[in-house]
Amino acid sequence: MSGALISKDPFRLVKLDELEEFRLNAYDSARIYQEKTKRWNDKRIIPREFHVGKMVLLFNARLRLFPRKLKSRWSGPYTVTVVTKFGSVELEHPDGRRFKVNRHHVKHYYGADDYVGNVEVFYFDHLDGKEN
Repeated sequence: MSGALISKDPFRLVKLDELEEFRLNAYDSARIYQEKTKRWNDKRIIPREFHVGKMVLLFNARLRLFPRKLKSRWSGPYTVTVVTKFGSVELEHPDGRRFKVNRHHVKHYYGADDYVGNVEVFYFDHLDGKEN
């Protein structure tokens, strides 16, 4: 029985070697593609650090009561009270209630108080280049 599995045909052995080489090349190509994709995705990650006292918005993924296209799923703002090194953030509601959430469900709140800078306004009344 074991002699029947071993082929003495040299052409078949060459084909098996080619098949094995093709499989290894495909494996290497897949590994290289995964490494390139990981590098590209890692470049696009924006690190977010939350500090105590800052305002944040909370993502509500279960907001399905009134499904609307333009309804925002971000609620808040909430105040950050505790930040742990393991990824959880404790938030305080404006009425004083506190709760913990994963830091991936919050983003910075840039309200009117947090904006710093000058805004320069340009008016393009004369787009054709002629002045009145």
